[in-house]
Amino acid sequence: MRLSARVDYALRAAAELAAAGEGPTTVGELAKGQEMPPKYLENILLQMRRAGLVRGQRGPEGGYVLARPAGQISLADVIRAVDGPLANVRGERPEHVGYLGAAQALQQVWIALRASERAILEAVTLEQIAKGELPPRVTELSSDPSAWDSHTPV
Repeated sequence: MRLSARVDYALRAAAELAAAGEGPTTVGELAKGQEMPPKYLENILLQMRRAGLVRGQRGPEGGYVLARPAGQISLADVIRAVDGPLANVRGERPEHVGYLGAAQALQQVWIALRASERAILEAVTLEQIAKGELPPRVTELSSDPSAWDSHTPV
């Protein structure tokens, strides 16, 4: 799975908003706290606003707040808001991609991959990220030493 810089920044900003609580946080504060470019972050926050994940508040005490409680926003929600569907093949959803001959089973692999991503990304909320209290399954998977191996040839 590849996560774009856009997704990485969106998730980090959303975690900061979850940790901030109910008061608005400015783009500048979010950018500084996570060492991100403010202009790029502003565009990401606009996408998140259109998706109903954050609200903008104008004025001297303005900034951004989460539009719903952090415990009701999953990582999958944020990823979909800024990057679209969790899994796609050449820009298509796996159920819309067909293969012939020996490659026919690939469609099932892509659908299984999407299901696996969903099992993690829909189970983890911004509240859990902000508190550092991940679901047991995520902790279990990440504590396996082989999970930390890149499995790339040297």
